[in-house]
Amino acid sequence: MIPAGARLRVVGDVHGDARGFALAVQTDRFVVQLGDLADGGEDSAGAWRIALDLQTSGRGLFLLGNHDHKLARLLSGRAVKADAALRATAAQLDDALRARVLAAILQTPAWLRRGRAFFVHGGFHTAMLHHAPPPFGGKVEGALARALFGQTTCRRQPDGFPERVLDWVDRIPAGLTVYCGHDQRSPDGRPWTTTGAAGGTAVFLDTGAGKGGHLSWIDLPGDP
Repeated sequence: MIPAGARLRVVGDVHGDARGFALAVQTDRFVVQLGDLADGGEDSAGAWRIALDLQTSGRGLFLLGNHDHKLARLLSGRAVKADAALRATAAQLDDALRARVLAAILQTPAWLRRGRAFFVHGGFHTAMLHHAPPPFGGKVEGALARALFGQTTCRRQPDGFPERVLDWVDRIPAGLTVYCGHDQRSPDGRPWTTTGAAGGTAVFLDTGAGKGGHLSWIDLPGDP
């Protein structure tokens, strides 16, 4: 899915920041966007149009994030507990765009590897090294749950969101770098990098786009 030898630009969570996303894709690199294109910013429809244009032109792809997964469930008529951000996103999509978005999400992978680089939205699981992502529509459990939601403790934080932990970072094999979003861990507005106990590395690219922060991206050489 990623052209052989292509230089890459890895883009974090967009969350409706179409203006930032438009700047991020002004490149001759192949764009890998880490999921959560909509919900939160001013122009989720615009963000989706950019992602779809990248896909159809062969200049990039996006991975499946938890917000994308929830949007697809809504658009396909499944029961979904829609918060204000998801309702706002759905309201921005006309019928034609809804159909394109749903079709694209149903086909997009939850994780992807190229060489020493691994791309996923929420968090890494060692099972991902041995199994392809499951098709959309199955039960969200195991590696797929990790890909969408990261690792949680089943407890709630004071803000109501699930408590997240990063134990999974310690299981990244040496020599592998996982590029992910979902978890806004940056203390200074830049992508945050950490090394786990097994010697692998995780790079967190969610820096708050569409939620009061900005959009971040990292450029990689060919064949990382």
